[in-house]
Amino acid sequence: MNRELLLTQIGDAVFKGEREETDSLVKRAISEGLKSNEILDNGLVPGIQKAGGLFEAGEYFLPELIVSSETMKSAIEILAPIMKAEGVSRKILGKVVIGTVEGDIHDIGKTLVGTILSTAGFEIRDLGASVPISKFIEEAIAFESDFICASALLTTTMIGQRKIIETLKERGLRDQFKVLVGGAPVSHKWADEIGADGYGQNAMAAVKVAKKLMGVV
Repeated sequence: MNRELLLTQIGDAVFKGEREETDSLVKRAISEGLKSNEILDNGLVPGIQKAGGLFEAGEYFLPELIVSSETMKSAIEILAPIMKAEGVSRKILGKVVIGTVEGDIHDIGKTLVGTILSTAGFEIRDLGASVPISKFIEEAIAFESDFICASALLTTTMIGQRKIIETLKERGLRDQFKVLVGGAPVSHKWADEIGADGYGQNAMAAVKVAKKLMGVV
């Protein structure tokens, strides 16, 4: 098959969230001699970027973006050993510790943000939901993280985001990590009030903020 056509089909399959088709096309591309970084950069990435762009424009909905993201994640897992064998290391834009604050068990939005950040080139450590402040900080230290991303889906748990920043200050660690906050009740105003480094209204916005803070265009 024509190289460009195959890469276009991979991108289209990611965009549509066709996981089995994407996996099959990626394996075919590998068998036909395409390099792993070419498959990633010219096939998978354009597909997820298209999905993200339409999501931001309100023409694509959350369930569709989740399926597209999981589709790309599956394809990257197929590519990972090939990239290693080829001596290709995927550029890591930064390390992220992410979780939902203590007392809040909602994790769909947080998980999506983590997945999108991962597909964008960030290395993710997902701590899950109802994460204690101490765990956010200890995991960030152990992971040598650039970011602590704290999600809150309840107005009653938003205070946990403030407490993370206050605890970092108390421990003399505030300058070591960039703190991003998000979640349905969270706003730019709240982020500014608590001294967060950034706020993401949705998963795609979070990626843009994280890239900007890392100096990536």
